[in-house]
Amino acid sequence: MLLTLLVTLPLRAQLADSLATEVPPQPSPVIEYSTQRNTYEIAGISVSGADSYEDFVLIGFSGLAVGDKIEVPGDQITKAIKRFWKQGLFSDVKIKATRIEGQKIWLEIALKQRPRVSEVTYNGLKKSEKEDVEVKVGISRGSQMTPNLADRAQSVIRKYLAEKGFHNAVVEVLQREDHDHPGYVKVAINVDKKVKTKVGKIYITGNQALTHTQINKAMKKTNDNNIVNLFRTKKFVAEEYENDKRAVIEKYNEIGYRDAHIVADSVVPNPEDSNRVDVYMTIDEGGKYYIRSIRWVGNTVYPYEALDATLGIKKGDTYNLKTLNARLQSDDDAVSKLYTDRGYLFFNVEPIEVKVENDSIDFEMRMYEGRPATINRINIVGNTRVYEHVVRRELYTKPGQLYSQSDIMRSLRELAQMGHFDQEKLVPDIQPNPEEGTVDITYQLETKSSDQIEFSLGWGATGLVGRLGLKFTNFAIQNLFNKKSYRIVPQGEGQTFSINAQTNGVYYTSASLSFLEPWLGGKRPNSLSASIFFASQTGYSNRYYQAYQNLYNTYSNYYYYSGNSDYYQQLQNSEADPDKYLRTFGVSLGYGKRLRWPDDYFQFYGELSYQMYMMKDWPYLLIANGTSHNFAINLQLSRSSIDNPIYTRRGSQFLLGLKITPPYSLMTGLDYSQMTQSERYNLIEYHKWKFSGKVFTPLTRDSKLVLMTRAEFGYLGHYNKYCKSPFESFYMGGDGMSGYSSYSTDYVGMRGYSSGSLTPYDPTTGRNMGYVYDKFTLELRYPVSLEQNATIWLLGFLEAGNCFADISDFNPFDLKRSAGVGVRIFLPMFGLMGIDWGWGFDEINGSRQYSGSQFHFVLGQEL
Repeated sequence: MLLTLLVTLPLRAQLADSLATEVPPQPSPVIEYSTQRNTYEIAGISVSGADSYEDFVLIGFSGLAVGDKIEVPGDQITKAIKRFWKQGLFSDVKIKATRIEGQKIWLEIALKQRPRVSEVTYNGLKKSEKEDVEVKVGISRGSQMTPNLADRAQSVIRKYLAEKGFHNAVVEVLQREDHDHPGYVKVAINVDKKVKTKVGKIYITGNQALTHTQINKAMKKTNDNNIVNLFRTKKFVAEEYENDKRAVIEKYNEIGYRDAHIVADSVVPNPEDSNRVDVYMTIDEGGKYYIRSIRWVGNTVYPYEALDATLGIKKGDTYNLKTLNARLQSDDDAVSKLYTDRGYLFFNVEPIEVKVENDSIDFEMRMYEGRPATINRINIVGNTRVYEHVVRRELYTKPGQLYSQSDIMRSLRELAQMGHFDQEKLVPDIQPNPEEGTVDITYQLETKSSDQIEFSLGWGATGLVGRLGLKFTNFAIQNLFNKKSYRIVPQGEGQTFSINAQTNGVYYTSASLSFLEPWLGGKRPNSLSASIFFASQTGYSNRYYQAYQNLYNTYSNYYYYSGNSDYYQQLQNSEADPDKYLRTFGVSLGYGKRLRWPDDYFQFYGELSYQMYMMKDWPYLLIANGTSHNFAINLQLSRSSIDNPIYTRRGSQFLLGLKITPPYSLMTGLDYSQMTQSERYNLIEYHKWKFSGKVFTPLTRDSKLVLMTRAEFGYLGHYNKYCKSPFESFYMGGDGMSGYSSYSTDYVGMRGYSSGSLTPYDPTTGRNMGYVYDKFTLELRYPVSLEQNATIWLLGFLEAGNCFADISDFNPFDLKRSAGVGVRIFLPMFGLMGIDWGWGFDEINGSRQYSGSQFHFVLGQEL
């Protein structure tokens, strides 16, 4: 114990002495900038005030390192400080010497971080405007807030609003501390858009060749408050104004004024309205020029006579550089097209003004023809739906062929017609190789689903009729036993397989199957189609007819429809008589072939068909009891050059069809006037002619606004006046949707009139039956959406047409007229849907009951 005390007591005394003596902190070295520079070796570097960054990152960014020799004061420290300031991430930057011993120095990088953003709010902007500017501004949660970022936000928003006509907008970027999150700020961007700046008046001087109205029309975006500009924008946007000035000069150039220019222009506030500006413009038109001569240089493939004829510009024509360039390069039948369609991918032509004398210009067309380019590789990218050989067989471009621009455009059309790819995104990637004289073509595809679930509703004599259909457009009958190819059904070969069912419940049921192989054998575009269907319709009992007759006679037609309609409906639903029916069975087999003459847009289609009609106590037809057989050959010659089967922008469709049966009455020589109805119509005979034509014309440069013109004609003829066919007639008016299809009737839509109201009464048959019709349509279309998942367009139409009981009654000028508007929606899963409102201008049988305001629904078919 004594030994322990002797040892610990001195130690405790030393510890107490050390605690009692305070060591004063060492002061930071003082650097005298007025004295001579000293050179030190950096012995250590520390960082303070930047907790969000790793020390080694900031030290490395400074450019200083332990072991470096620096001058104090010196440029190395200054440059390091400037590096940090340049980033804008810190509000204060210092580099201090914390210790100096001999020739060694210890440094501290003292930083003060700028705050980060915890919340951003926009005030004074619409939701769509906010979404537009958010990405451009770049202020988001977690980002560091800097003065440059605030200034940029103000600049971006002011520019964005100026493009919309708000030139006086005020933008403020305010920051306040977020007390819940130290080191963070809440940012509020306050916008006061003020009032839009609009164009008041446009004053033009110096113009003689163009009127004020013509110049105003040439200016697309800068328009004054004039009746001519009633539907055009009046806002003033500086960038658009500059474009419009160039457009005015281009307009002058189009009419020969090659030297026209704007001498002076100014934009000044309107003295009467502070939210408007007036535009003053002085134009020097110069003289009008004419083309005196055109000389071709470098042409070896085509003689100058052929080039002159294609160019279409001759001596004495007014100078028009826009037209000249279009005829050389961009038009569908331009000079360059002659060469690119023959493989001259590297062709180039440049119009040179070799001499300008007085009002005349001599042109020299300097051409580089190059050598023909051969297609090296054809690549297909993005196809995930059909087998690749199904895509390649549609292409008009093949490896080893000469390059042809027309073949590429035709290939794109055929790919669009397949319906498996998004037509709006069909873009070929053309990669030429001038050294080798070859070209690689890549077709970039975006797959879309084209299978459909069809659902439609119609109204027939017994009420609502529902239809459900499945349509598979990528069917593969070859893969029936290949389980890997199944997506509900085997797929991959681009065949079409459809199943449809239609029912009213008690009174009507039908079912059908159809199949189409577009490339029979896989080598040529020859199609094979087959279909089969069955339909059954049940009649009412005699008790129902008696009840209906008593109800009608007792209470009048008005009471029948208003007071006792529920009773009538209940009676109708319970009085089906299975011993009264019409049953229809049919099959068809068709073959189609793409023709090469007159051109390969033509197709020929032939079909053999058979329908059997079985009737028992069926009072609605000319024959109430018995069986009728319809053996027919259907021949069609068609031409289709449309660019897109859904929203068509350009092209045309024409069809001439003849459906004919054997002339039994002529072959047998029997007296049909003495036959019973069942004998007369045992074998149905007729010849049926149909013509339809559609032309699609784009009216704007972007080809969105489209005018569709259509003409239709149909005629059902007979061999014997005593044997007019009770089937295959025309039923005209309304939406063209059939509640029942068992009568083999052609339903012809005519908007503005109720369903079937234009079908005439035929005195020879005692029924409403149309044997001749004509129809003409003008329809203006504009798309709202052309996306893959939904194609939507608006339309306005003018329509005229009529239906007649006999060819002798036909009068092409006796037309029922209508006009209206509508909308169409195409959904890949459900097909085409829409609604039209039409106004029928003409009376039907002296009454407006069936015309006037009419709504029509479109489900699965086009009116």
